[in-house]
Amino acid sequence: MIDGLNFIGGAWVPAQSGRTFTRANPADPTDVIGTFPASGAEDVGNAVDALEKAAPEWAATTPERRAAILESAAAHLEARSAELIAELVREEGKTVAEATMEVGRTPSNLRFYAGEATRAAGRTLPAAGDTLVYTVREPIGIVGAITPWNFPLNIPSRKLGPALAVGDPVLFKPSELTPLMGQRLVEALLAGGLPPGALALVQGDGTAGAAVAADERIAAVTFTGSTAVGRSIHATVGPHRRVQLEMGGKNPVVVADDADLDRAAGLIVKGAFGLSGQACTGTSRVIATDATHDALVERVVARTEALRVGPGAMPGVDLGALAADAQLDKFLRYVAAGLEEGATLRCGGTPVDVPGHPGGFFVRPAVFTDTAPAMRIVTEEVFGPLLAFQRAGSLTEAIELANATEFGLSAAIVTRDLATAQQFARRSRTGLVKINQPTTGMAMNAPFGGYKASSTATFKEQAGASMMEFYLAEKTVYLDPGC
Repeated sequence: MIDGLNFIGGAWVPAQSGRTFTRANPADPTDVIGTFPASGAEDVGNAVDALEKAAPEWAATTPERRAAILESAAAHLEARSAELIAELVREEGKTVAEATMEVGRTPSNLRFYAGEATRAAGRTLPAAGDTLVYTVREPIGIVGAITPWNFPLNIPSRKLGPALAVGDPVLFKPSELTPLMGQRLVEALLAGGLPPGALALVQGDGTAGAAVAADERIAAVTFTGSTAVGRSIHATVGPHRRVQLEMGGKNPVVVADDADLDRAAGLIVKGAFGLSGQACTGTSRVIATDATHDALVERVVARTEALRVGPGAMPGVDLGALAADAQLDKFLRYVAAGLEEGATLRCGGTPVDVPGHPGGFFVRPAVFTDTAPAMRIVTEEVFGPLLAFQRAGSLTEAIELANATEFGLSAAIVTRDLATAQQFARRSRTGLVKINQPTTGMAMNAPFGGYKASSTATFKEQAGASMMEFYLAEKTVYLDPGC
């Protein structure tokens, strides 16, 4: 069993209060992974104190050295990949295949951001006379990174990587559902040569996260998680500090009249039920035209019923356990809401008893039809394996239904017609548009971010110019040669 600790001021320490929490395997809640610090505002304050002291030295570290540290950390993660895959499956509940993909992606992320360390350049600007006007881009200061449990290595690496690359010290608060993965990422960065003072790890629940957002000495807060929590962070941070939020989604797939229905069904099931439906870009709605709806439903239901549910480490499993009992309860509440509001449950929606794993948080994925636009399963983010079908009389109506949500993260269309695809891409009110692909799965070197309630829509994540700008302050200098 792991005895987890915070990492503050270059030392592994317990919470000041001495309180701890436990994390268990969601596929077998009797399997306790470890105990971790239940941190509070005092721990966050101590972490910021230490980061403030280390900030000047880390900012002055050469870009080449910062890049080398990230490269070395990536190599360390790769060397431990087999161990990390097993631990990720056990802690978060995903399948071996899903864990293998994440563990492989994370070192690549760090290497990508290592390359950005030497590209934080300023500009020279035209000016009158002999005056030289130029800009300097420098570290913004302490970055608070608050990350979710569904990709507990990949997403933090997309926040810590760019921050450390440009010389910002980081206060890292991982989800309380995946504290071990947070600790493992910190261990890898330290093994890569990161100065101990440049990074702090504070474990705990929303209390610790709220303290991170509230500390005025933290110059920038980056968060991925629910829209409700993101809005609270945004209100706390206010206008004078920088904030980046990537939040919820209600991601549709539109299936046009000319679509290959077998291909469409495969893309939909992959997007809806990968990671047991616990992805912000996961497919949660299907909007099919009258010409395709009924035949598509039959195909999707058949594929859904064929999915194998079980512990992520078991060969052949398609859906692992939900991450927590709260996730299970939430899923079942939405299934009940769909039925109460008059939708038709075509398959799934029930807990699954898996032999040898009593109490595991397993469910059969649910597919609903006969939905109405105002139903909760159509309008609210479930963050679980629940798919709602909507019927449209035309492509125009389908696009209108796709946009009829407060969210705007990812949307997809299945069509053979280029004009239809381009019309959909142009009219979609989402930050990500997929054509003949699942709503999930994004390129490492492409900007990531949503519209509306899915994002602050200011600084992108993952890649692109605005991603690095979030972690840098730009200063304009006017230089006159004088007399």
